[in-house]
Amino acid sequence: MRLVFALIAVLLAFGLKANEPPQTVEEFARAELPSSGAPGVAWAIVDSGDVRAGAIGKPVAGGENVLSPDTPFVIGSISKSFTALAIMQLVEAGVLDLDAKIGGYLASFAQRPSGEITIRQLLSHTSGYSTVQGNSTHQDRDVTDVKLSAHVDAVALWEPAYRPGTRWEYSNTNYRVLGAVIEAASGMDYAGYVSERILEPIGMTNSFVSDGRDPGAVAVGHRPWFGGKRANRPGRTELVSAPAGGVFASANDLGRYLAMMLNGEDDVVRASTKSLMLQPASEVSSFYGLGWFLDAEAWTASHGGLVPGTETLATLVPAENKGVAVLVNANGGIGFGETLQLRNGITAIALGEDYSGEGSRLWQRTAYLSVVVLPFFFLLSIVVAWWGRETLRAKSGGFGLFSLWFPVIAMAAMTTVLLVVIPRAFGGSLATLLLYQPDFAWAMIAAAVSGPMWALFRLVVASPWKTTHV
Repeated sequence: MRLVFALIAVLLAFGLKANEPPQTVEEFARAELPSSGAPGVAWAIVDSGDVRAGAIGKPVAGGENVLSPDTPFVIGSISKSFTALAIMQLVEAGVLDLDAKIGGYLASFAQRPSGEITIRQLLSHTSGYSTVQGNSTHQDRDVTDVKLSAHVDAVALWEPAYRPGTRWEYSNTNYRVLGAVIEAASGMDYAGYVSERILEPIGMTNSFVSDGRDPGAVAVGHRPWFGGKRANRPGRTELVSAPAGGVFASANDLGRYLAMMLNGEDDVVRASTKSLMLQPASEVSSFYGLGWFLDAEAWTASHGGLVPGTETLATLVPAENKGVAVLVNANGGIGFGETLQLRNGITAIALGEDYSGEGSRLWQRTAYLSVVVLPFFFLLSIVVAWWGRETLRAKSGGFGLFSLWFPVIAMAAMTTVLLVVIPRAFGGSLATLLLYQPDFAWAMIAAAVSGPMWALFRLVVASPWKTTHV
């Protein structure tokens, strides 16, 4: 009878749980925030023009202040939609032509292969510039004082990785060049133009554009650090990064921005222009419009943002006049302390969709732990090699030589994979990985150093010491 009553109680519990009301955005955020490791998260929900915003957590881990819906975050690549909007304003004004070549607007591109790229190709990431080229500034020690025009003049000398208009590949370079086009066409600097022509008309009073100065009181980004998160204190903002990822906006303000994109009205741009931006830009760019990723099955337009210490996501559902923005002041780790579920879960719940999580992250966790453990394994192997040095010295013949030299070759190959192949798989160089995943990158560097050390140490101890008697 006790077993029967226990089973009934379990069934009743499941039944009551099934009848519970859907989880709210705030309930989900509070439950998910600790596992993400992020200090805070803010969001804005747009429904038929109405904007509701919220926030939990702190602007900086361990701080006393509380995060609010009016706290500015750097929104990363959502900034590209602001750059695209500025370009479309200039197109409406007759100053720019979407299908005109940039060599006609920027003198440094004239008479060069890169000058054949069109405005539309830059907007839709079909210019031929690669992801790696777009992340090349991560290798620069300090680009804070570099002007956008000077950077773009240098870009004009680059050869695009692919022939323009033949391939889609995401590249920050496209939007930096567009920023320079805006400056040349308007006679204003990029930050001033976006502030005056977009932020102010929309009423984004807690938003601004990177202009080379200290950003002030904003949400501080945090980066993964071996199971935790470390603050990435903001310094002066960069002029070069502004068009591709340097807009700062609060959740409330970003909600106002999404509401503008959904309202079907002529305001900062015409309603028809907004619609055009949310359509495929070309056959080559079937899933990307003008500054927005497109999902034909879900009928959504969206853009994520990723900068050192911060991850963001903005989503539009034009058919339902709904939108969601999520701002997290931390980069997700690899398998541990990920923020993906936090961003996607808030978005799904806000849009009234079912959400069951991101599934198993076993592969990511295994990859992360494998790299972190490697340096310790190699250091232990050095100790083992010393203890077994007599065995190593006894190796002879072809097989013996192979067993001594093969680890050297294998470790050289491993170092290439760790320092070149894996960073490129992340879309950049080792410098890029150090910015976004510093713990993982430093573990790779440690493995790339300790592995060859072990292989060479085996060779040294395999050679018997010879003593000369006088």
